[in-house]
Amino acid sequence: MKREDCVVSEVMDVTDYKSWVCLICGWIYNEEEGLPDEGIAPGTRFAAIPDDWRCPLCDVGKAEFAVVEF
Repeated sequence: MKREDCVVSEVMDVTDYKSWVCLICGWIYNEEEGLPDEGIAPGTRFAAIPDDWRCPLCDVGKAEFAVVEF
């Protein structure tokens, strides 16, 4: 088989999803998973969540969340 005959059959997902942690209670919002039970679809960026959204565990606003860095 020649190199030019090779076909890539798998496409890697290179989307850089982030996780956000509530600074009050430690609950984590994962952009990749979303929060379907609250109508937030998988892949929804934290910035795209409505400003009046509250932490489902301790009820604080988005301002009390910080991006998780690993």
